[in-house]
Amino acid sequence: MGDSFSFKQFTVRQDRTAMKVGTDGVLLGAWARGGQRVLDVGCGTGVVALMMAQRFPEAEVTGIDIDRDASEQARQNACESPFAERVKVFNKSLQSFGNEHCCKFDSIVCNPPFFARSLGSPDRQRSLARHDSSLPLSDLFRHAARLLTAEGEMSLVLPFDRLADARAEAVFAGLYEVRLCRVSTVEGKAPKRVLVAFGNAPVESVEQQDVTMMTSERKRSQWLSELTRDFYLDEK
Repeated sequence: MGDSFSFKQFTVRQDRTAMKVGTDGVLLGAWARGGQRVLDVGCGTGVVALMMAQRFPEAEVTGIDIDRDASEQARQNACESPFAERVKVFNKSLQSFGNEHCCKFDSIVCNPPFFARSLGSPDRQRSLARHDSSLPLSDLFRHAARLLTAEGEMSLVLPFDRLADARAEAVFAGLYEVRLCRVSTVEGKAPKRVLVAFGNAPVESVEQQDVTMMTSERKRSQWLSELTRDFYLDEK
């Protein structure tokens, strides 16, 4: 992957972060709905925050990360991007940020730590990024419910086997599932990840979609190409 990853409109430096630019973050940044105010929780390199800033030219984007190196690198990436005036990054946990801020967000995006109830990595930085002891889903949903506007959405990318946990936490927090996209790597395989959005109000029917990322020839599917065409350099 290297120390940086270039998109069409910005470059993400990633030499100081545990988790590099990956498929999950790109999917989330290209799929989530926006608004005037966007919050990226656990922003890491800042890739999702920058994607949201590119997609929504009027949005003010805030990124937060508990890891100092990650937040400093995300701040650097934001400052070097065309969206520097609209992207702010803070070295804070969601728990701290949520208790200190009373402002509301139209969109909250999060690629949360995905290993639950497992042994942490001996590398503290990588452990923070991968294991949910620093940001359990219960805390994520509880703070999101308070920080979202009435019409806002929180969008997540999760391993498929964590969808049930997310749905349960949404119920406890008083949030409702509004959109769901099950993502398979190739056609015919079970989904390995899911994009899901929650809001403050129930909907008559959840928008649902089943997609694949790769064709049988191991090329990007039409869905993935269309979703990411404004970002990947090799997409026309």
